Amino acid sequence: MADRGGDEAQEASGRRARGELEGDVLAALWAADSPQTAREVRERLPGDLAYTTVLTILSRLYDKGMLVRHREGRGYAYEPTRDEASHTARRMHTLLEGGSDREAVLARFVSELSAQDEHVLQQLLSGHDEPENKRGHGKR
Repeated sequence: MADRGGDEAQEASGRRARGELEGDVLAALWAADSPQTAREVRERLPGDLAYTTVLTILSRLYDKGMLVRHREGRGYAYEPTRDEASHTARRMHTLLEGGSDREAVLARFVSELSAQDEHVLQQLLSGHDEPENKRGHGKR
């Protein structure tokens, strides 16, 4: 088991855990209606991050293929390559692929679902494309 002492020290000092800032930046971009500049992303994030920090995170996400960028003035405006649901599904798939006992991981995952999530999963597995409460609402 990994030692979490470093993560706890970061959280106690007010610093974000590793990867949390990337998640916050992605969340800000998913919530936006259009591509965002580094300055616009910074305004959407909690706390008082330095502009250069936000720019670094955006550049890293772009380098990882998670963002596309469009020239805007002397800089760029960024937007995610995938929507939030696609991104999360990809992460879940990657974690599942990395496990040594796929059946055990799936069994544990299903056993820990809420009743509502279990119902949605049953609907999806039975051939319904979309849960009843999502039909006709928002993007697919």
